[in-house]
Amino acid sequence: MESYGELLKKTREAKNGDLDIIAHEISIEKRYLIGLEEEDDSALPGSAYLKGFLRNYAIYLDLDPEYVLKLYHNKELQESGVPEGLYEPINPTRNILPILIPIALLVCIIGIISGLLIVKKYKVSDDNVLVSGAKRSNVFELSDKKFFQRVYKGDQFLVPSDNNNPIVVTVSSTMGTFGLAMPSGTYYVELSEEAELDVDGDNVSDMIVYVSDISKTDEARGAEVSVLLRHGALAQASGMSDSDMEEIESVGDVNLKKIQRTLIEDNRAYPFTINASFRDSCLFRDRVDNANSVEGYFAKGDVFTATPHNRIRLWISNSNAVKFSVIANSRSYDLDMGAAGQVQVEDIKWIKDTDGKYKLVVIELD
Repeated sequence: MESYGELLKKTREAKNGDLDIIAHEISIEKRYLIGLEEEDDSALPGSAYLKGFLRNYAIYLDLDPEYVLKLYHNKELQESGVPEGLYEPINPTRNILPILIPIALLVCIIGIISGLLIVKKYKVSDDNVLVSGAKRSNVFELSDKKFFQRVYKGDQFLVPSDNNNPIVVTVSSTMGTFGLAMPSGTYYVELSEEAELDVDGDNVSDMIVYVSDISKTDEARGAEVSVLLRHGALAQASGMSDSDMEEIESVGDVNLKKIQRTLIEDNRAYPFTINASFRDSCLFRDRVDNANSVEGYFAKGDVFTATPHNRIRLWISNSNAVKFSVIANSRSYDLDMGAAGQVQVEDIKWIKDTDGKYKLVVIELD
């Protein structure tokens, strides 16, 4: 009769099953799955756990769990050894009831256990390990740090809000397109697409989502995504302080020859948002308003966002590696920084013209 471990491994390999993904789907650690396939009882926490793990793994692989458990029990009986009395020649005149009764009791116990396993799911709880037929969903609390991880259908993001009650965003699709269900509706993001999403329906972009990997045919693989909250997401600034306004330079203080582009002109200055999506790897440094400079190495597929009140300085080691866009007054402006391999330093800031108008300009620095 075949081995239960060989049956599990052969079936998984025939389905091209990945142990990491299976472990996530059925909430059984990978090392325990390997122990089942190798029939290594010492790798498992105990007999009760082993049987629960074995049943759930068999169901996941579309095998008959009772047949797999039968294979396990057969192996267990073989390894337990034959009672010493059975090696002795049987005397026909001896009463055989002492031999038959234990065997009959053992068969009954096996039948009762098998019946119980059929009518209910086997659950075992031990230090946050829960074995059951249902997949557990993960919950991620978003912060000002970039989130990058593989997620699965049913997982949830908690987006902070200004009333201290986080907004729940649920992964609704991980096959073909990446779907997110939120109070403002359900959004879908394609592979290699970067999308700005309005979480709470106030027509203001709150989070940026980039999908770096998703299957067109297998929902169980999940999706690899980057998620970044905008600065001040769901708690937008109502305006600029007096100290912020004092930092705005007049046009006479700025070399007009260095102004590459005027993005917007208005009768007041207000916070604006800059987005950067990285098409290739480069060293990138930014300084928002009067904060300290922040430097980091960004790779292809990474995203960056900031919401300055007055100005931002950008330093890029490879201008062609980054695509920039500026959002101000509900309008978006794309920026071309420079050629491939070119080191570029730019200021994007408000200046005050001689006629009292405010201009958001892009200035090239030496």
